[in-house]
Amino acid sequence: MRSRGLQLRSRRESLLLVVVVVVGVLLLLATAAPRVAAAGLSRNYYAKTCPNVEALVRGAVTQKLQETFNAAPGTLRLFFHDCFVRGCDASVLISGPGDEHSAGADTTLSPDALDLITRAKAAVDADAGCSNKVSCADILALATRDVVQQAGGPSYPVELGRLDGKVGTRAVVKHSLPGAGFSLDQLNKLFAANGLTQTDMIALSGGHTIGVTHCDKFVRRLYTFKGARPQYSPPMNLAFLRQMRGTCPLNYSPATVAMLDAVTPNRFDNGYYQTLQQQKGLLSSDQVLFADRRSRATVNHFASNQTAFFDAFVAAMAKLGRIGVKTAGSDAEIRRVCTKVN
Repeated sequence: MRSRGLQLRSRRESLLLVVVVVVGVLLLLATAAPRVAAAGLSRNYYAKTCPNVEALVRGAVTQKLQETFNAAPGTLRLFFHDCFVRGCDASVLISGPGDEHSAGADTTLSPDALDLITRAKAAVDADAGCSNKVSCADILALATRDVVQQAGGPSYPVELGRLDGKVGTRAVVKHSLPGAGFSLDQLNKLFAANGLTQTDMIALSGGHTIGVTHCDKFVRRLYTFKGARPQYSPPMNLAFLRQMRGTCPLNYSPATVAMLDAVTPNRFDNGYYQTLQQQKGLLSSDQVLFADRRSRATVNHFASNQTAFFDAFVAAMAKLGRIGVKTAGSDAEIRRVCTKVN
């Protein structure tokens, strides 16, 4: 009897130990989880308060794109930068001392994109019943979907209900965004920190199928600079390299830009991946997706199957739009003017 009692006690202790270990693992995962939040978001969030919001934003997008296509890639980039720095809270739009778009890569954010969001906000607030009911963060998310769709890309439902942040800090920009010279490991680490997989990262990189980049972001792939620290650069097509040297000579102007997808620069398609197959990616962080065997298969898949790319892009955009969202609390609001806190 005593032996049987000891066996039961031992089993109970073993079971208790298993429970403690499982709880510990769950707590560890919770504390290490990426800063992704979707609570409070829904596709019909404004169904009662501003039912016309999507049509109003789409109208502003259509009007702006008729004036300049630059607003399309600019808005897509604006949304990505916003979500990766402090979460999708429109903090990237705040203008003032120490704001986000006065630092690092944010200094080249598109004025046309910023103007588009300002116009969309004005259009929404001018509608009866909608005034100060829709956040700038949600307007940016909707406008991003619309520029992608109007540029030839997929249309997709957008989750809504974000509030606008009250803080924009330039200090966090540099370490929150991918660099033009990032390796695959660096890209994966940064995207994983935001709850995104390697496939998500490659799909979102496909946004470079529209838009431009400045010479300083890829000039080290064109020339060897004496005394410069050696840096890995994926192979570049020789004829393309010579062409880009013509675009960006050694004495290039800081304002000079080159198309990220020179074949169909004004159409959202899978041409970006085909340029990588041809070793015509401008940014090292783009070309590495094909150069590294761990990601090459996905690039090849998207290059040959535009539907697969669009599906992966839509899925990744949904996850991107949930990063660090604010849906309540004293650190969030609906801004009356997108460029400044209330």
